[in-house]
Amino acid sequence: MRRQIRIHVAPVLFAVVLVAGACSTSDPSGAGSPEHTASEVPDAADPTLSTAPESDRVDLVAPAFTDPTIVDNPLFPIGELHSAVLLGNVDGHPLRIETTLLPEPEVIEIDGQQVETLVSQFVSYSDRRIHEVALDWYAQADDGSVWYFGEDVFNYEDGVVADTDGTWLAGRDGPVAMIMPADPQVGAVYRPENIPDSVFEEVTVTSVGMTVDGPRGPVQGAIIGQELHLLEGYYEDKTFAPGYGEFASGVDGDLEALAIAVPTDALTDPVPAELETLRHGAIDVLDAAAGGRWEAAATTLDAMSVAWATHRAGHQVPPMLVIQMNHALGSLAGDALAPAVGARNSVGASNACLDVLQASLDLQLQYRPPAEIDRARFDRWARQLLVDTGGNEPEPGNIAGDVTTLEWIWDRIAHTVGDAEADEIGRQLEVLRTAADDEDATAAGAAARRLFDVVVELEPRPS
Repeated sequence: MRRQIRIHVAPVLFAVVLVAGACSTSDPSGAGSPEHTASEVPDAADPTLSTAPESDRVDLVAPAFTDPTIVDNPLFPIGELHSAVLLGNVDGHPLRIETTLLPEPEVIEIDGQQVETLVSQFVSYSDRRIHEVALDWYAQADDGSVWYFGEDVFNYEDGVVADTDGTWLAGRDGPVAMIMPADPQVGAVYRPENIPDSVFEEVTVTSVGMTVDGPRGPVQGAIIGQELHLLEGYYEDKTFAPGYGEFASGVDGDLEALAIAVPTDALTDPVPAELETLRHGAIDVLDAAAGGRWEAAATTLDAMSVAWATHRAGHQVPPMLVIQMNHALGSLAGDALAPAVGARNSVGASNACLDVLQASLDLQLQYRPPAEIDRARFDRWARQLLVDTGGNEPEPGNIAGDVTTLEWIWDRIAHTVGDAEADEIGRQLEVLRTAADDEDATAAGAAARRLFDVVVELEPRPS
């Protein structure tokens, strides 16, 4: 997979607790004819690295796909994982990843067979700005194994596509690749990507029956696989957990970790009032900072801090989301290095408000449908665009990134919006794209205001 982001998370940020579980060394089932995925192995970047013997591989049988979009393998349940957030750090900068199951499947031809695949949208942000997007295609074989049909990758710099490295398509560039066996056992080997001159990964299952600390408590039945990145010259441990799929990964102290996923972590309770206080308080402080009403901003911030303490005392809150909200509220208060409300710094306070708003939406993902959260995220990024076009010296890269982010979120929610609103949002996004490409901050600002007027109707504020 594309997970080439190198991430470092301090131990206080996240600890994956692995409790020894039952480990089986039985020979995994499913091995078959070697002609299916056997292909030339690329030269290793590090001559000390080598691939496993073919006899250990469980991905050499040609898969049969009768109901390929029913992807419910517990260790890679893409068909039942509607929305997830992973958090971490990359090169000393905060990392955020959102994965979303898109509504429309896509048909891919492989070995003369038309296979309907699920499409998952992967969006990563580095230091608050869009970094990479990929559209991943998955299907489940009749034996319960999950197969990877490729990905469309877009790597961004300053909000625009820098390259599409990592893109591949099964049938065009190489074989379809197993991403999760039906019943992984210790010693099983498979290749999630098998394009020798482009992307090549090989996983060896090293532990099964593990218990990990999940967002809402212990999760049993996890596995660990050691993934060989032959072209890059390193190994990486990855943990997969039932109900979550890819749960944690890292190398040399680097790590990205799952923070929340639904429906696995969904609750049936209504949204707690404290989370609404945080969400709408962030918007109120944003408005107050723009208008120079700093005493009102400080009063609202105090109420938000009380609401957060009350919520934590009365609810089991996913640990990664606790850390995220603590950091966002601290940034909103500000300090000497990052002035915000305390220093009456409008730009710092505005960006911190948007971070609090984002953190509150992650918390609300447990209580609200993913489409509602994505509509609110669209609103959040429309507000970010207003902030970024309203400064004295607008950064073209930030504006371009805001527009790009809005476009990708729009792909998630366009089908949930009425035709008239969808048409108007589509028009304003086209205007914004032209303005961003032309680096015309004035035109982008005007389109941003028009877009925001439509967006607020998607997320009406309770009276």
